[in-house]
Amino acid sequence: MESQPTTRVGTEFPHLLEPLDLGFTTLRNRVVMSSMHIGLEDKVSDIDKLAVFFGERSKGGAALSITGGYAPTRRGWLKPLAGQMTNARMAHRHRAITGAVHEHGGKIALQVLHAGRYSYHPFSLSASDSKSPITPFKAKAMRARTVDRTVDAFARSAVLAREAGYDGVEIMGSEGYLINQFLAPRVNRRTDQWGGSAANRRRFATEIVRRTRAAVGDDFIVIYRISALDLVEDGQTFEEIAALAQEVEAAGATMLNTGIGWHEARVPTIVTSVPRAAFAENTAMLRESVGIPIAASNRINMPADAERLLADGKADLISMARPFLADPEWVNKAAAGHAEQINTCIACNQACLDHTFRNRRATCLVNPRGAYETELTIEPAAQRRRVAVVGAGPAGLACATTLAERGHEVVLHDAAESIGGQFNLAKRIPGKEEFSETLRYFDDLLDRRGVARLMGATVTAAELLAGEFDAIVLATGVNPRTPPIDGVDHPMVIGYADVLGGTPVGERVAVIGAGGIGFDVCEFLTTEGSPTLDLPEWRREWGVGDPAERGGLGEPQAAPSPRTVHLLQRKTSKPGAGLGKTSGWVHRAALAAKKVDMLAGVQYERIDDDGLHITVGEESRTLAVDNVVICAGQTPRRELQEELVAAGAEVHLIGGADVAAELDAKRAIRQGTELAAAL
Repeated sequence: MESQPTTRVGTEFPHLLEPLDLGFTTLRNRVVMSSMHIGLEDKVSDIDKLAVFFGERSKGGAALSITGGYAPTRRGWLKPLAGQMTNARMAHRHRAITGAVHEHGGKIALQVLHAGRYSYHPFSLSASDSKSPITPFKAKAMRARTVDRTVDAFARSAVLAREAGYDGVEIMGSEGYLINQFLAPRVNRRTDQWGGSAANRRRFATEIVRRTRAAVGDDFIVIYRISALDLVEDGQTFEEIAALAQEVEAAGATMLNTGIGWHEARVPTIVTSVPRAAFAENTAMLRESVGIPIAASNRINMPADAERLLADGKADLISMARPFLADPEWVNKAAAGHAEQINTCIACNQACLDHTFRNRRATCLVNPRGAYETELTIEPAAQRRRVAVVGAGPAGLACATTLAERGHEVVLHDAAESIGGQFNLAKRIPGKEEFSETLRYFDDLLDRRGVARLMGATVTAAELLAGEFDAIVLATGVNPRTPPIDGVDHPMVIGYADVLGGTPVGERVAVIGAGGIGFDVCEFLTTEGSPTLDLPEWRREWGVGDPAERGGLGEPQAAPSPRTVHLLQRKTSKPGAGLGKTSGWVHRAALAAKKVDMLAGVQYERIDDDGLHITVGEESRTLAVDNVVICAGQTPRRELQEELVAAGAEVHLIGGADVAAELDAKRAIRQGTELAAAL
């Protein structure tokens, strides 16, 4: 791993790099690596991997790291046999994690999380009998005695965390987990001392903090993760949230970390289409109610944005999770004055949250080493080789830069004048502008690692063979597939790359293919003017309302589409069913708000001057459109392979050239990195 100094350098980010005195201890800067469940928390055998993961982030400059959630009781498990902090043996095992962080001067807190009705098992408990829309099991209401025992269990977990060497705990009170369920009338319908009035609903949270502080003493960090905005019906009002913050402070919390939205909320909070720092104002409002430090969170991914929030007094700390998956040296690079070297989190969710919610280990699309530090190692090459990489898309960029990191001589070829491949199309989609950050990162990395670039010309097999390369990597990407439809060569038919490249499109459009590309094209076609929504427009579109109202919800008001768009697929399943688990619903909702006509089970008959003729079930229809856009898959580009192999060259296929599957950048970057690590 490349490393930058951890000391403060220059004054570009003075507020971000300023230490924070908590009285009994000091954080070396204002950056918190927030909690994220990466799938290594549940097995004792994975603790050493977690130790390396957190150790790298501490070495990279994070002042305070927070683990994924550990349950205080079995019934609080996220899933059967999930991670918990309930006994001294487990506490002792965690010393590997805390030791790795302390070795590099950082601090670490254990998050204590009771899932409540979000538990993915049949013996879940909550404030009242209820079932969440994101789990199949109905939770039973806790008895008053069980509530009291659960409070004690939180405190007991904190004591064990201290024995494990943790510097503190974070009490998870947001995102719709158990404590949040007690706080909101949406779930809490109790009439005893733990429900009824807003003050009684707050009792569970404040009592947990009070007993935790009493159990761990004064010189231990107690963070309360507060839901600053629930974004669900019958959630809390801001007045209730502010009162909770004050009570939690009085109960002994050291600091507040903010969470936004429940997992079941129908407002996106962390996907790439959410504007940066979209919820910072909620943190700023809450900061006025308390005297302890408070951290802003959600969609803060670069130092300049973080510095601005701190300088403007909207927060005391910046809490980031996924940006540390993308780049463990985020802080050190900022401190060294090299923010341009940061591998930016693009908030795609594809390898992190999508994996987590499918019970897979999380990692990162732009950094496949994230959470795989012990398996995907990048070691200096035993012998320097001369390698050609053909194709400067995500797969080729990852492969070329990793090869060069290991000491190989690398020449990168591409027919285009600039790097990026299909990412240059993706970054034009409304809400995917962040993808340009990945290209900025690779552009800088190519130069720093000395990769030679031969751009703007299509390289031939003969030229590659004449180059005396020891190995040739074909990352040549894909060709769009043309479906066998009568009339597909009609002038009204356009390919998706042409549309995103600027070819004019009429006011009535049919899009063939409802995979990820089809959805992206529809979002492009239904957005008027600049594809980037400003924050007020985004809030109106998704119905983020007055925080004084319960749940902070308003009426969604999406801007009308400038076009009539039909999105079609042959499959009979719901359009978009194959999209990411945590972001697919956002894309479907966005197109529904634009009144896109989404049809499944479509048979394509022909295309002619009258439009696109289709059959849906027993009904024949003619869509009178100006253009038909083809998004019907891709085929690998392997034109060079046969001649190179026949000449005896060592050839490797990666990315779309290997498998053309919905422009899968996650697989492409990982495959390119893994190949480079092995050559």
